[in-house]
Amino acid sequence: MRLYVYVLQAKNLGVEDSYVKLQVGKFKSKTRTLRSTLNPIWNEEFVFRVHDVGEQVVVSVFHHDDDSGFFNASKDLVGRVRIPVWLIADEDNQTLPPTWLSLEEPKTGRFINKDCGKILLTISLHGKGHDNSASHLLYAQSDIHHEDYKELESTCKLSHDIFSSKAPCLKITEGKHLVKAIAGRLEKLFNKNEETSRTDDSSSELSSTLSDHEDSLEELPSSCSFEEEIKLMQSKHNQHEMPENLEGGILLDQMCALSSYDLNKFLFAPDSQFRKDLTELQGTTEVQEGPWTWKSGYDFCLTRVVTYTKAATKLVKAVKATEEQTYIKANGQEFAILISASTPEVPYGSTFKIELLYKIMPGLELPSGEKSSHLMISWRINFQQSTMMRSMIEGGVKQGLKESFDQFAGLLAQKLKILDSMELSDRDHMLSTLQTEQQSDWELATEYFWNFTVVFTIFMVSFFIMHLILCDSSKVQGLEIDGLDLPDSFGELITGGDHGVKAQGDGWVLTVALIEGVNLASLDSTSFSDPYVVFTCNGKTRISSVKLQTHDPQWNEILEFDAMEEPPSVLDVEVFDFDGPFDQAASLGHAEINFLKHTSTELADLWVSLEGKLAQSSQSKLHLRIFLDNNKGVEAIKEYLTKMEKEVGKKLNLRSPHKNSTFQKLFGLPSEEFLISDFTCYLKRKLPVQGRLFLSARILGFYANLFGHKTKFFFLWEDIEYIQVLPPSLASVGSPSLVIILRKDRGLDARHGAKSQDEKGRLRFYFQSFVSFNVASRTIMALWRTRTLTPDQKAQIAEEQQDQEERPITLEEVGSIRDVEATKMSKIYSAELPISITSLMEIFDGGNLEHKIMEKSGCINYATTIWEPVKPGVSERRIFYKFNRHVSIFGGEVTCTQQKSPIANDEGWILNEVMVLHDVPFGDHFRVHFMYQIEKSGLAHNACKCDAYIGITWLKSTKFQQRITRNITEKFIHRLKEIFELVEREILFATQQDT
Repeated sequence: MRLYVYVLQAKNLGVEDSYVKLQVGKFKSKTRTLRSTLNPIWNEEFVFRVHDVGEQVVVSVFHHDDDSGFFNASKDLVGRVRIPVWLIADEDNQTLPPTWLSLEEPKTGRFINKDCGKILLTISLHGKGHDNSASHLLYAQSDIHHEDYKELESTCKLSHDIFSSKAPCLKITEGKHLVKAIAGRLEKLFNKNEETSRTDDSSSELSSTLSDHEDSLEELPSSCSFEEEIKLMQSKHNQHEMPENLEGGILLDQMCALSSYDLNKFLFAPDSQFRKDLTELQGTTEVQEGPWTWKSGYDFCLTRVVTYTKAATKLVKAVKATEEQTYIKANGQEFAILISASTPEVPYGSTFKIELLYKIMPGLELPSGEKSSHLMISWRINFQQSTMMRSMIEGGVKQGLKESFDQFAGLLAQKLKILDSMELSDRDHMLSTLQTEQQSDWELATEYFWNFTVVFTIFMVSFFIMHLILCDSSKVQGLEIDGLDLPDSFGELITGGDHGVKAQGDGWVLTVALIEGVNLASLDSTSFSDPYVVFTCNGKTRISSVKLQTHDPQWNEILEFDAMEEPPSVLDVEVFDFDGPFDQAASLGHAEINFLKHTSTELADLWVSLEGKLAQSSQSKLHLRIFLDNNKGVEAIKEYLTKMEKEVGKKLNLRSPHKNSTFQKLFGLPSEEFLISDFTCYLKRKLPVQGRLFLSARILGFYANLFGHKTKFFFLWEDIEYIQVLPPSLASVGSPSLVIILRKDRGLDARHGAKSQDEKGRLRFYFQSFVSFNVASRTIMALWRTRTLTPDQKAQIAEEQQDQEERPITLEEVGSIRDVEATKMSKIYSAELPISITSLMEIFDGGNLEHKIMEKSGCINYATTIWEPVKPGVSERRIFYKFNRHVSIFGGEVTCTQQKSPIANDEGWILNEVMVLHDVPFGDHFRVHFMYQIEKSGLAHNACKCDAYIGITWLKSTKFQQRITRNITEKFIHRLKEIFELVEREILFATQQDT
C-alpha cells in the first residue's frame, strides 16, 4: 500500500523559519525551509510504502537554526501531530480531506493552539487491496483559508512501538518524468532495428552548431575555386574565436615550415594529393568527396561530406564511414575544421560519433624570414545514446585513432618540413624575456594590477563590505536584490558554508536494463495485462514503458538513476497493470533486490521472481541487468568519510585496500563495499561471545572465532528500527549495552546472532563491553540515521523547474485549436449557477480566483499567458501546469491552448480548449478537446447556464483507444463538477464577505 501525504500549509506557528519532517515507521522525509513567515505554505507531497495499518504518520514542525548540528535539539521542535494509518483507512475512499490539525506541544503533550499553531494536511491511502475505481477528491494545493474543513482538536496517538515498512519512503519529485521509452539505447545489445535521434547531453556548442541548420545547404557555382571560397569566409569569420581543444586529448601537435594558409590548402583542398596518398597508405577504398558547399543559418561556413570504406583490421571487418567536414573558423590566418565521423556498421556504431578538430594557426617566424604554421588535432567521442559498453568503445576508438594518426604524422613528415617546437619556444621565451627587461617599474606595476581579475576582486570585496555596513539580517536590503542573498554579518560571512547542489553525475550511478518479463499475471483471467515496471532506489523512481496485451513483455530498455552520494543497498521493483493515464495502478507483483547479496556478475544477468498472490500463482519473473558504478572512484569514499566525521566527531581514516579486501571476503560483500570503522565488543546471547563489530556504509556486521566455532552475521542499516542504550548493570559487568532492534521480518539471515525475538517478531541484538562506548555508540547512531534519512531533492526540483521554464514550447506541445470542429464532442456537464456570467468568467481571466481554484483541484505550478487577439472577436492564451500524484499517478505536465469568443448579442461566451498530456503512456497518441458554453439563464436575472463538452482526437491508432477514452471521460465528468462547485462556493463566499 502507498500512503500519500500532502503538506499544504501551517498558521500561527510562532517562529518564522520553519520546515516539516514526516516519519512513517523509521523512514523520514522533510520539506524545504520557508523563511520569514509565521504562516508558511509548502504545497509538497510525499509517498510512503506501508504494510500495516497499525503504523502511524508523525508530522513534526521544526524551527530552522543555522547553528544547529546534525541532531536537532528539542528546543527546535515547534510541535508535532500523530495520525494512525487505520484512521485514514476508515475514511471514505481511504482519504483524509484537507484538515487543520493542532500541533502537540513538545514538552507537556497538551494542545495549545496559541503557542504551537496548526498544520493543514491531506492524506490518502492507495494500493493492493483497495478499490482503485473510486473517484478521488480534489485537494487544495495552495492558499486555503476556509474553515469548512474539519479541524481535529484532539490528539491522534498510537503506541510508540511502530510496525516497520518493507521499503524506504520515497519523496515524489515534482516535474519528474515518469515514463521513458528508450528503446534505441539497446539497439545493438538486444538486436533491435530501431533508429533514434536523441542527442547526448554532453554534446558541445561546436557539434550543436553543425546540426542546427542541416537543411540549409546551397551548392556553390562550379566556377568558384577553393581559394575564392576561403576568401569569402574571411569577412564572416574575422570575429570568431579559436575553439578550445576537444576533451578526448591531443592526437597531433606539430610545427610545419609552411604558412597556415598553404597548410590548410594542402590538407583540405579538393583532390588534395596528401589525402590521396594517405588513403592509399591506410588501405581506404571507395573514397567519394563531396563539393564544398555553404551552410547558412546561424553563420555562413563551408561544409562537405566525404564517404569511404575503412580497411579491415584484426578485430573489425571493412566498414563504411561518413565524415562531415565543416569550417567553423577561417579568417585567412587561423583555420578550425570540425570533422564528425560516423561508422554505423561497427558494433554499437549507432550509439556514437567520433569528432576531430583540426586547428591550423600561424607559427613563429623562422630565422630565415619564412612563415611557419602550428597544426593541432584533438578528438572526442560524442555518445548519442547511453550504452554499457562505453569504456570499451572509448578504448577501441583511442587505439584506432593513435594508429591512424601515427601514419598521418609519418606521411606529413615526408611531404613537409617539420620544425622542432622546443627550439622555437626557447627562442620565443628568450625574446619575451629581453622585452620584459626593457619595461620600467611603473609599466610592470600597471600590467600586473590593471587587469580584470584584480579589478573585479577589489570591486567585489568593496561591494560585500558596503553591504555588511548597510544591511539588517533577515531582510532583503543593503545591496541585496531578489535572487541574490548576501551575508548579513561578518559572523555569517565567516561561518557560512556552501549549501549548493553538487554537480549531477558524480557518485554512485545505478543503471538497470529491463529485458523482459515472463508469466506476468492479469487482474482478469479472461484477458491479458498491460504491464509496466516501477524501480525505486534511495528515494528515486524510474518507470518503464507500457507493453500492451501480453503476459511475456519484451522491454529492452535502459533506466538510469542519477548519481548518489551514498552507495545504495536495495532496489525495489514493482509491476503494475496500466488502465489509463488517471488509474491508480493495480500491482501485479513486487520484489526487492539486495545489492549486498549478489555479486556484480550475478547482477549483470539476473532473473527476479516476483512476490504477491497473483505473481506467485503465475510464477512471474523479470529479467534484469543491473550495473552499479562509482564514477568518482576513491574520491567518493573520501567525501563520504569527511561528511560522516562531522556527525561522529571523530577522524575516520580510509582503510587500506588489503583490509577492505579482507572485510569484503569475510562477509561475502561486493567489491564496492568499504570499511568505515570496527570495534571490539561482546555479543550477548545465552553466553557472551567476544568478537569484532564492523561498520560500513551499508551494513553492520559481527564476527567472532572462539576455538574454531565461528559466529558471523550482518544486516543493513535500513533493517534497523530502533537503537537503545541501556545503563551499566551487574548483568553487563558494569558496562553500558547497545540494543539494536530490527524491523519486523528483516535481517532474518542474522537471527542466529539475536538474543531474543519480541512478540512483534522483531529481532533484538545486544552488544556490550566496548573499549570506548561513547565513540562506538556515536558512530553507530550517526551511520544509522544517515542511511534512514531520505535525500533532500529540493535543489534538484528547482533546477528541473528552471530548465522547464527555459525550454521553448513548440506548437505540437501545446496543441492547436484548428481541429476542434472536426472532433466529436459529448456533453459531460450542465448546470444552472446562481452567479453572473461576469463572475464565472473570472476563472478564465488568469487572476487570483483561477489560480486558487486550479491549485485546489490538484494543479501544481499553474501558469497562464495573457489573452491575445488572433482574429476579430477571438482571443487566445496558453496554460501550463502539472497534475499532482493524486489526480494522476504519472504526475505528468499539461499544456493547453484556449480560445474564447462572444455569443451573438453578448448573451455569453464560448470557450474552446485543447489539452496535451505529457509524460503519460500514449500521451502523444491523442489530444483532449473541451468546449464551454456560458450564457444567461432564464431562471434568474443574476444567474448563468454552463454546459461543458469533451472530445478526444486520435493522432495515432492504438488498442487502448476505448479504454483511454473511457478513463479520461469518467475522470473529467467528476473533475469539472468539482471545479465548478468550487467556483460557485468561492464566489458566493466572497460575495457574503463583501456584504
